[in-house]
Amino acid sequence: GSTGQKVTQLQEQLDAIAAVYSAIPRVRPDGIYGPATAASVKEFQSIFGLPQTGAVDFATWYKISHIYVGITRIAELV
Repeated sequence: GSTGQKVTQLQEQLDAIAAVYSAIPRVRPDGIYGPATAASVKEFQSIFGLPQTGAVDFATWYKISHIYVGITRIAELV
């Protein structure tokens, strides 16, 4: 799997989403795209109507970013 800052960013966003969408497994941001991150991505893809590949393509990245922004904006209002 991939490693680095982009993976950490993905994991942080997925974990924030998983805190709201409890069907998505929580992910500990460690910068390593391993089986736990892939499982979280697959469940995210399932919930949001994307092909369940476990890979983060453009459509998946865009949807994660979109949902993350929505969740964090809602948190600012509370």
